[in-house]
Amino acid sequence: MALSRARGAHAADRDPGRGRLVQPLGAGLVTALVGFSSSFAVVLAGLRAVGATPGQAASGLLALTLSFGVITILLAVTTRQPITLAWSTPGAALLAAAGGLGLGWDEAVGGFLACAGLIALTGAVPALGRLVGSIPVPLAQAMLAGVLFELCLAPVHALADVPLLAAPVVLAWLAMMRWAPRWAVPVAMAVTLAVVLAGPAAGALPDAGGLVPRLEFTAPAFSAASFAGIAVPLFIVTMASQNVPGVAVLTGLGYRPPWSATMLATGTGSAAAALFGGHAVNLAAISAALAAGEEAGPERNRRWIAAASAGGFYLLLGLGSAAVAAVATAAPPGLLAAAAGLALLGTLGSAASSALADPRHRLGALTTFLVTASGLAVAGIGAAFWGLLAGLAVRLLLERRDA
Repeated sequence: MALSRARGAHAADRDPGRGRLVQPLGAGLVTALVGFSSSFAVVLAGLRAVGATPGQAASGLLALTLSFGVITILLAVTTRQPITLAWSTPGAALLAAAGGLGLGWDEAVGGFLACAGLIALTGAVPALGRLVGSIPVPLAQAMLAGVLFELCLAPVHALADVPLLAAPVVLAWLAMMRWAPRWAVPVAMAVTLAVVLAGPAAGALPDAGGLVPRLEFTAPAFSAASFAGIAVPLFIVTMASQNVPGVAVLTGLGYRPPWSATMLATGTGSAAAALFGGHAVNLAAISAALAAGEEAGPERNRRWIAAASAGGFYLLLGLGSAAVAAVATAAPPGLLAAAAGLALLGTLGSAASSALADPRHRLGALTTFLVTASGLAVAGIGAAFWGLLAGLAVRLLLERRDA
């Protein structure tokens, strides 16, 4: 192995152009692998919770991957900045928590489309972006924490219900958190898939024809319940926990991503994906620094290559969406949710910490968290909407002096 590394180094010395490409291409591969494997289970769980069949959920996963893969390449090439996109992981968790709304799958798709329109409007109408920005950060983070709470309990339930299956997943996650934290969730997901394939559930997998990726069109249906229960909370969560932090990460690394063009692109990509079952496309936040940081090479003006290559690798990973969805469908109840919960623990911790950091506004944040985590649904509208409304009311009535 040492000899092969030495040969690679000598080859790079002889061909400087090759050496300047290896690092950004490698960073793009890591970005795609980590981004896809860390959260595909959350996406599948969210889509199934709002009524998707296994085939429709697989189609949504494929549509999302193709959409943000293509747009990532276009944005990286046209702006010469390492802008990477992803699916909305917190948004998928929101859908998983909103499964009790009683909406049809076509209404859920209508909610996805409405959310896509709102995202695009933030690019076309700056006032809408300012309105989203006016939502108090503690309340937005508390809503996100409430959305994630139930899903993050899944590993605990799985250890109690299927301990022999869940224990290897949790132990693999703990070991990687100790030695290689970046790969903890991907390894846990890989162990989850291995456990399913090694067990009797593997016999339920379809034949080779059923593993071919395919898109399934769904005609959307629009309703007030889907707009208030899916579109608005999905839009707020996606903007507050993905798009705004994604811009902040790139800005912190010295880049200036074009806000209007990026929002229009992600809104358009979300709309295209929605027609085939995808919930939302947005700027990458968690994995954004992988393609924009020093790991993508010392030359900042060439790191866009890492983002473009990540988009290409995402397109390749999308080809495995049907196979991944099939294994997820065959998994014992609770096992995939446990892996998804492990993937979201870090996000939950960060959201809860941010929500409760300021004692002056803690009561409003706690109110938002508790109402959202309760799973309350009134008039077909989910808990995330009511949680934000309740938190705003408490903030106005009891914390107004300090707000």
